[in-house]
Amino acid sequence: MAILRTDCVERPLRICFEMMGHFIGSHPWWFLIAPLIFSTCLGSGFYLLQDRMSNDIEEQFTPFDGQAKLEKKYIQETFTGNDSTFLRLRLSTDGNYATLIATNDRNILTVESLQDILHLDFQVSYSTSMSMQWEFEKSPGSVIHLFSITYAIAITFSIISCWSLDNVRTKVWVAACGVLSTGLAVLSGFGLLLLLDQPFVMTVASCPFMILGIGLDDMFIMISSWQRTSVLDSVPKRLAYTYKDAAVSITITTLTDALALFLGCSSPFGSVRSFCLYAGISICFCYLYSITFLGACMALNGQREAENKHWFTCANIPEDLPSRSSKAFGMCCVGGSYDRITEEEETGVVSHMFERFYGPFLTHKSTKVCVFFLYAGYLAVSIFGCFNLNEGLDIRNLALDDSYLIKYCNDQGQHFAEYSCNVMVAVKQPFAYWDTDEQKHLCSCISHFESLNFVNGTLAWFLSFVQYANASNLNISSQESFLTHLPDFLELNAMFKHDINFTADTKIRASRFFVQTLNNASTKEMMIGLRKTAEECQVDLLVYHPAFIYFDQYTVIMDNTIQTIMVAVMVMLVVSLILIPSPLCSLWVAFAICSVIVGVTGFMALWGVNLDSISMINLVMCIGFSVDFSAHISYSFVSSPKSDVNEKAIDAMARLGYPILQGALSTILGVLVLSMSGSYIFRTFFKIVFLLITFGLLHGLVFIPVFLTLLGAFGKWF
Repeated sequence: MAILRTDCVERPLRICFEMMGHFIGSHPWWFLIAPLIFSTCLGSGFYLLQDRMSNDIEEQFTPFDGQAKLEKKYIQETFTGNDSTFLRLRLSTDGNYATLIATNDRNILTVESLQDILHLDFQVSYSTSMSMQWEFEKSPGSVIHLFSITYAIAITFSIISCWSLDNVRTKVWVAACGVLSTGLAVLSGFGLLLLLDQPFVMTVASCPFMILGIGLDDMFIMISSWQRTSVLDSVPKRLAYTYKDAAVSITITTLTDALALFLGCSSPFGSVRSFCLYAGISICFCYLYSITFLGACMALNGQREAENKHWFTCANIPEDLPSRSSKAFGMCCVGGSYDRITEEEETGVVSHMFERFYGPFLTHKSTKVCVFFLYAGYLAVSIFGCFNLNEGLDIRNLALDDSYLIKYCNDQGQHFAEYSCNVMVAVKQPFAYWDTDEQKHLCSCISHFESLNFVNGTLAWFLSFVQYANASNLNISSQESFLTHLPDFLELNAMFKHDINFTADTKIRASRFFVQTLNNASTKEMMIGLRKTAEECQVDLLVYHPAFIYFDQYTVIMDNTIQTIMVAVMVMLVVSLILIPSPLCSLWVAFAICSVIVGVTGFMALWGVNLDSISMINLVMCIGFSVDFSAHISYSFVSSPKSDVNEKAIDAMARLGYPILQGALSTILGVLVLSMSGSYIFRTFFKIVFLLITFGLLHGLVFIPVFLTLLGAFGKWF
């Protein structure tokens, strides 16, 4: 059989990393101190954090090129407001006002109830036009205290999972430095962008939780490779082999993660662009510090191991338990043992289980059949969820759970749910309102609006003027008589003055009327239906409501998400083809990306998460993260010296099964505290990351290893 390998890039890259590892291992202090100084300098950007905060909801959570923003500009330029008169119906923005809703079990119009209202009973819910913005800005503060908890959990888990009873070979300090490395990456990435005057949106606050998981995953992979080196070799040689074995795998996952996020910078949502930029740059720094700072820490720790020194006291200790010494002495003062046959560190219990038990179990024929049925069930449920995915961001989700605004929105939905927006319709062209034939055209347009099942009536100045003229026996059938009697009508109905734009010679340049909508249709259906009706009218019309600026997300969110995912998958495939020396394995990696994204999207819908700018951030993140575990396993599978495909899968499990499991658990623990957040934004981040890691782990340790063994049917492609 022909052997197909594409290692023209991967092989020289391994050689370069081997040389880099040897150099860092020879000069560890340089690469320990330099990142600390560099990150401290970049961290000075945090002094500018308050100046760079950009949490305007309209600016960050609506499409920057949305149609409603152009409509808003026209309305503001054509129908100028009057500060002395407050008319909420005619506002082109959210305005500045307060509202309250008084609820009562009795008739609200009784004298007793009205007296209660005057005393502002606690049964009163209230809101102002700025409430959503103010409440939204409280969200970052709700998770600040969670950062310390997260890093405490991460440090504890890392140390415990890297701990061993061997007081020399234990990797306690490496684990602690791994957590510190991720902190330096966040400090550098955020600081650099703040210095470059990049806006800091509240959604960026979830980045450190993500970077922590990535950094620890890289650390576990590097530790696993170090443990497979000969303990008798010099530290530079051991680190050279570690880099040769692990750095390419880490490079693949870093490239896919960063590229996916940078592709997300093309999103029409400012919040998505800000998150992707901060996260992408931080991932690059995380990679840089993993191969410099963390590598230097491993080298210094290796020097301690080479001298058989205790991990805490750094005193020389015996390798074997001296005679007449207690077991307690053996537990705390003995270490440095290794496998005399392989000259490698002794295999851990979990890694041993992956090699001796889980690997053979997974590659058994009956297990493979069960895996296929399991995957079929996973895919079926995922696709079902995708077809039930709802679109759009409920604006109340931007406030904290205990916000007074939630009660107001709930009362409004309970007691005033029948009606929706009162949408303004602008007649953009000069129009002969007095002409009978022209009136028919305009009335025909109004009839088309009112024929929509979600429209319940029209409020128009010209219809009221016609009724006024008929009641007063006025003739307004000519331009002169129409314009002569119009001022008298407007004096009696002052609110209509704001609906007409006059030229300097008192001719009508443009005007507007209003249609009342009902809540019996989705906001997307309502907005698109009104716009389509306006386009089909013979008169040049424009429909607008301030809420349309938020509703515009429905018109772009699905298409933009699909487009970003498709482009990113192609980019991931190219990266995999270049760096994984097997085209078929690269295709399996691309398959894993698509499969994980479908699973996350489907189960996200079943978990009650809509497709909106918040979840879109996380789905873009998923594109890169979905490849991590599968890429590690696929690369290890291809790199295995074994000849049989089942043995390759077992070898890959033995080498990377435990590090992948460690990385998955550390990430889940890192975001677990966000499930307790009072903010929808951070809870959504937790839900999607939890699904992502769970399904990524399922693919990396179950589906992909089994699917890779199928390649044996096509011959020896490795």
